[in-house]
Parts: sequence; C-alpha cells; structure tokens
Amino acid sequence: MKVKCPTCNKQVEWIQKEKHRPFCSERCRMIDLGAWSAEEHAIPGKSVEEEMMSEELKQINPHSLH
Repeated sequence: MKVKCPTCNKQVEWIQKEKHRPFCSERCRMIDLGAWSAEEHAIPGKSVEEEMMSEELKQINPHSLH
C-alpha cells in the first residue's frame, strides 16, 4: 500500500522497513515536528488554560456550573 507523505505528498510505500513512515524522509519528518512545536498544527479542543480555569471555577463554586 502507498500513502502520501504528509509534508511533501511524495508517494511512500507503507511497509515496516520504511523507518520514516508516513514521511518519505527524515527531512520531512523534522519539518512536521517543527510545525507542531511552532504550534502551526493543533488538535481541536479546549486549551490547557481553559481547562484549568474551568476546574478552578468548579472548585470555587461547584453548584454554579451545573
């Protein structure tokens, strides 16, 4: 089976010997890692700050948020 490299869209064979899969190379893998660390990619959901504030508010007045 072949998949596209998420960074450059090059076709990559999805086999165990491909050590960079799903990326085509170490370079593409590092580009993707850099994008995540620069917060160019994100998983949808509440931010850590929002989660922490929500928990703090529940502790202050647990009945006000029901």
